[in-house]
Parts: sequence; C-alpha cells; structure tokens
Amino acid sequence: MAQTNWHPEKGKKYIVLAEQSKNRVAIADISAPAIVWEWRPSEQSDVKPGHVKWFEAMSDAKPLEKGKYILACASGGGVALIRVSDKKTMFYAYAGGNTHSVEQLPDGNIVSASSTGNFMSIFVTNGKDHPEKTVRKDFYLRDGHNLVWDKKKERLYTVSWDQLKIYRYNADKNNPLLTAVDSAGMPDSGAHDLYRVYDKNALWLSTHSAIFKVNMQDKTAEKVNTRFGENIKSVSSGPAGYPTIIIRPKEKWWTDEVLDLEGNSIFKQEGLKIYKARWLQ
Repeated sequence: MAQTNWHPEKGKKYIVLAEQSKNRVAIADISAPAIVWEWRPSEQSDVKPGHVKWFEAMSDAKPLEKGKYILACASGGGVALIRVSDKKTMFYAYAGGNTHSVEQLPDGNIVSASSTGNFMSIFVTNGKDHPEKTVRKDFYLRDGHNLVWDKKKERLYTVSWDQLKIYRYNADKNNPLLTAVDSAGMPDSGAHDLYRVYDKNALWLSTHSAIFKVNMQDKTAEKVNTRFGENIKSVSSGPAGYPTIIIRPKEKWWTDEVLDLEGNSIFKQEGLKIYKARWLQ
C-alpha cells in the first residue's frame, strides 16, 4: 500500500473504514476482498510524531468531493483532512474530548463533535504548520456524536441525545459562529450516527435501540425495519446496487465485518477493529 497516486477503479465498490486495530483510515475493495489503501498517522511525515497519539481509536472517516478527500477524526481527539490520491494530510488539529464526528463547512473550516465535555469545535483552516495553535471556537453540544452539513439548506444537523438540532453557520471564516435555528424531538435516546441517506432529503440515525430515517423537511423519524437495530455505530447507503451497510460491534465497540441491513456480510477481515464504514461514492 505504498502507492502515491491511488484512484478507485471504475466498476468496483469501495468502503471507507475508521479502523482502530492500526489507528488508521482504510479503503477496502469488497470484490478482492482486501484493504487497498490506508492513511496511518504513525507513518505520515506530515503528522508530527508528538501528534500521532491524537489519532488513536479512529472514530469516523467521511469521503468528500466524490472521494477525492476523506475527513476523519479519532477518539484521541484528532481531526484531519486527507487527500486520497497521495495520502497528503491537508489539515489536522486537536479537538479533544473523545471526538466522534467531523464535517466540512462551505468556507473550508472544519467542525467536530466531542462527547466528553459536550461540545462542538470549529477549526479555522488557514494552515497546518502549527496544528497545536490552530484557531478554534467551541460551542455546547450535549453528548456530541454526529454532524451533517446540508449544502442545499446551508444548515448543520446533529442529534444530541434525543433532540435533532439545526444550526445556521455565519460563513465568516476567521470568526466562525453557529446559531441554533430549529430543533425536534426524536423517538429514542442515545443518538450515535447521523449520515446522509444517498440521494434523498433524509438522514440515517442510529440510537441505543434502533435505526431511523429522519425526514429533513418535516423533521420526523421513521423506524427502519431491521433486526440489527441495537448499538449500531454507522449506517451508509448508496445508489442502485449498493446495499445499505451498517457497523454492528462484535466486541466492545468494534467489529471485523461490515454487514447490510439483512445481516449479509459485505466485507470481512479477521483482526480488524472497524468502528464506522462509509461507501466511497
């Protein structure tokens, strides 16, 4: 996996993994089946050695711009923007507080959610020469576990425990501000993953006991009919031919297998500790 100009092959299906056995972001080719790409901070010359610990226990990895970039975070507190083709770390910083989710805002700033300490952080992405000195601004968010930016509505969505919260962003890159504009109760508590339903005006939501599909227009939540509703760490869907995939822990909070909603195995490799999985679109 030493390639410096990697691109997905046409016709193949790939899954982006937040993978904790090696504290990395990985891309799996499900037809191989094998991991064909990885970003490991411990092997990156553009991540300072003293900062590698920020990326222990990778907790999310989201493809951006049709898979050209991946936005990642870790329970160790690190957030990073990675260019897939050459694995270059475009930006990284420290959020802390058991970071669970990360999202890119329209001006290029990055927002993260942390569960310990109950907060969101916005990072001003003007450079990465001194990640420990990155300008940031914190906002209260109970049990921060998830974030989704809606480009059409220009709103930030999160489900905080059992409340859907919607924020407006002022798009002032150097003086960022989030303002709560709407909220709605959800039918279950312990919100974990929130992720865009592919090509729909809806969001996948996983909670302590179920998976829901949240309508972004009227803010209602419909329970998904699956026997794998409890303790799901991530949900991701795709176009026709792509099953909706889930991460269901086998040990503690991780697994070595990606399943679909029917329980079929989509990708498996012994020894992996997968925390979240997203289709590479």
